[in-house]
Amino acid sequence: MSENRILVIAKKETFLVRVLLEKIRKSGIDAVFCTPDINEINLGLEDVTFITLYVEQGEVPSEKILLYLREKLTYNDLQMILIAGDGDIRSIKSSIPENLIYRVFERPLDSEKYIETVIGLFEKIEAGEYKKSILIVDDDPSYLSLVRDWLKDVYRVSIVTSGLQAIKWLGRNKADAILLDYEMPVTSGPKVLEMLRADEETKSIPVIFLTGKGDRESVMSVVALKPEGYFLKNIDRQELLNNLEKFFAGRKANV
Repeated sequence: MSENRILVIAKKETFLVRVLLEKIRKSGIDAVFCTPDINEINLGLEDVTFITLYVEQGEVPSEKILLYLREKLTYNDLQMILIAGDGDIRSIKSSIPENLIYRVFERPLDSEKYIETVIGLFEKIEAGEYKKSILIVDDDPSYLSLVRDWLKDVYRVSIVTSGLQAIKWLGRNKADAILLDYEMPVTSGPKVLEMLRADEETKSIPVIFLTGKGDRESVMSVVALKPEGYFLKNIDRQELLNNLEKFFAGRKANV
């Protein structure tokens, strides 16, 4: 696990922080220390897999630093482990949303549990569990197989062949985006989008239509439904990957 690296942020490199760094390193994981300073954090983030924020009583970083951390966690697709007292935990969570915090440990720290959590997190990362999840919905199995092969090295890809299967799948799983065929028998793409938007659990999932028609009238009918985007089905592999990368980067910028 020597290629894995943790950035530990704390106001001072106290005895307890040094002990924590040593235990991380003994577990076979590289650990880098920095103070809650924007320049130091920016330098420390190079090749970092995730962040640990260690907060002594009453030493919560400034709002400016917390917002900077939130931005960096979001842009770099990183998770954070927070170590702090109960009151400080509440204060930090008011600036950094819970979806960016992998786990919280209250002080005094149970270092064995922390190391177990760190190792477990790296195992999940190496298994690809932190790739963006994309659900592709299309009634053409050949097209589904093709697009899955195009995306599987970059994303966690799931496929279904109907709108109803998509609804059932989403009842048990989460997706970061849905690629949805516009024209499908029984339950069309627009109908599926309507169902997703009407459900509290799925209404915020980004939907990108897949359409085989590039004429103005067809494109405008797709856009009128206000999906997060649309791709023509004659798109090639690299263009699809580039467009998805731009799409997810754009969503980060709006967080």
